[in-house]
Amino acid sequence: MTTNNLDDDTDIILERAVLLDLLDACLASNDLEIVRDQIGELRARAGVWEPGGIWDTAPTEEACVTFPRDVLLADLDQILATRTLQRTHYYIARLRKAAVEVRSGKINDINLNRWKEYDEIITDSLWVMERRDSSGAHKAWYWGNFIPQIPHQMLLRYTKRGDWVLDTFVGSGTTLLECLRLGRNGIGIELNADIAARTRELVATAPNPHDIVADVVEGDSRAVDYAALLAERGVAQVQLVLMHPPYHDIIRFSEDERDLSNAASVDAFVTQFAEIVARVTPVLERGRYLAIVIGDKYVKGEWIPLGFYLMQAVQAQGYTLKSIIVKNFDETRAKREQKELWRYRALVGGFYIFKHEYILLFQR
Repeated sequence: MTTNNLDDDTDIILERAVLLDLLDACLASNDLEIVRDQIGELRARAGVWEPGGIWDTAPTEEACVTFPRDVLLADLDQILATRTLQRTHYYIARLRKAAVEVRSGKINDINLNRWKEYDEIITDSLWVMERRDSSGAHKAWYWGNFIPQIPHQMLLRYTKRGDWVLDTFVGSGTTLLECLRLGRNGIGIELNADIAARTRELVATAPNPHDIVADVVEGDSRAVDYAALLAERGVAQVQLVLMHPPYHDIIRFSEDERDLSNAASVDAFVTQFAEIVARVTPVLERGRYLAIVIGDKYVKGEWIPLGFYLMQAVQAQGYTLKSIIVKNFDETRAKREQKELWRYRALVGGFYIFKHEYILLFQR
């Protein structure tokens, strides 16, 4: 067998039966040195693996198990570093489970027996994003849209493939484009007829490799009959609700009095938002998640904590607050163009420039 050192992100494909025979032999042995020798041989072969299998076999795809190279080597190194037979057997048994068992929960497709492999999923509460994801059909044409990384993360953590996602402020369709990418069905509500039409066209022409539903519905999120909307599509409830409302009147999106950006006051804005939460709650499956993306605003020398006002409004409707994620995305177009101006204003006004938004995560 020709051996070549590979990059860390190379997948290693092993014949499952051969791997299990080796691991089972290790688990049956009470001689720590023999076990280390066997694992060491596997580590040496895997470290210089190339396509074809580590024992020069070419089994069918169904008979194989695939590991990211860096994950497998790290697991084998961990086994070799243990000092007791009991701990060695524990790590070997864990590797065996990863090769044969899928352990996922109700709300996502994450295989917890192979949790180390999900590098792209963020679990920290501080998200520092360097740039907007502009891959695929994503276009930054709509003022005030959120970055695709937000729905991407929410879909991976809180939905399974084939689940239904509702976005009550769909705007340019960022959530629906991520639904198409990840194989989730999506419905988005948009008040502005022109924006709805443009977004509908964009979504309709985007790739749909999983053959899912991605619909843009023109309407007022405070008046939509969500149960009827879902019934038309043969479902009764959704598994995730995403809401990215206007940050009150920071950007006025239309002249429509129903638009939350035209709310007469902060209190009116919070009340109108709470009405939408009340309407979508019956169609959100119990135990599933509601995510709200919201920022604060600064008016006449006073910081207005819109995020916390909305948080309290949702909690008042019986939701459990699961996380507050702080997202910093520094290089927006507005911030680039006004960076020096805002620094001057901050020095004069005695405040700090907020660069963050909140992702408020609730469970019904």
